[in-house]
Amino acid sequence: MKVIGVTGGVGSGKSTLLDRIEDKFAACVLKADDLANELKEPGGSCYGPVIELLGEGILEDAREGAPRRIDNRKMAARIFAEPELLGAVNDIIHPAVRKEILKRIESCRQEGKTDYFFLEAALLLEGGYDRIVDEMWYIYADEASRIRRLQEGRGYTPQKSRSIIEKQLNEEQYRQGCDVVIDNSGELEETIRQVERVL
Repeated sequence: MKVIGVTGGVGSGKSTLLDRIEDKFAACVLKADDLANELKEPGGSCYGPVIELLGEGILEDAREGAPRRIDNRKMAARIFAEPELLGAVNDIIHPAVRKEILKRIESCRQEGKTDYFFLEAALLLEGGYDRIVDEMWYIYADEASRIRRLQEGRGYTPQKSRSIIEKQLNEEQYRQGCDVVIDNSGELEETIRQVERVL
């Protein structure tokens, strides 16, 4: 089973593309952000440590008979008030996510039902995930396409989109760290044809 790391800037269409890849190629797909959220759910390995660090003020309002989940907005506000907490939160979440990723790759490999495991993470290069995967893919999209997608999908203004894009790795850095570049600026079907050719 080949493990493929997928990265790219905000608005490059990684999630939409991976949803299609999962269907079309019967691949295992794991999105690190979704996994991090899963581990913060009640019973998840990060739930207790994050509450211990940030306090019960980050929990949702109590509902009868249901465990109180972490409210991401309250959590973000708490970290915004004390930015030094961000490093401590990352020290809880990142190792737990990495451990769970390795576990899921192994589990998928043991099942032997697929030839591909796609791992998507925004910080794939910065997080040292290149040591976990066999191949790194950069999902490229031109800036105009990214801004349009962020406007349509998240309601961001062009200014907000540009400011987020500028804070991320630039195109050259992504290209240097990856083995394969997939151009996702156009129609999804054309992107899928590129994926097919590479696989």
